[in-house]
Amino acid sequence: MEKKVLIVEDDKMISAMYETKLKQEKYNVIIAENGSQGLDLAVKEKPDLVLLDVILPQMDGFSVLRELRLNSNTKKIPIIMLTNLGTSEDQEKGKKMGATDYWIKAQMTPAQVSDKVKELLK
Repeated sequence: MEKKVLIVEDDKMISAMYETKLKQEKYNVIIAENGSQGLDLAVKEKPDLVLLDVILPQMDGFSVLRELRLNSNTKKIPIIMLTNLGTSEDQEKGKKMGATDYWIKAQMTPAQVSDKVKELLK
């Protein structure tokens, strides 16, 4: 069965890059353009993995993360914070709140993101 990846990212160019790369790897990709849409889709679609930006319209990534971890249907889904907020405080906050990992966009190509997703979902 195809693995499902939800990308919550408000920058269409960035989400399109990740989507293209993940689709090449035969993942079923769903895109949300803001935090509340991301939360709704995660609950409805139950993806195998969520790539979650922090700075989002309507609801930031940390709030989405908190809600997903509180929901019994989504609390076990791996959630990767994928952001340019690279401070150690932010990384620590994300991990404390239950993020599976914390990746800095500027330090990773879409191919590297795709490879790491593959590792996590195998």
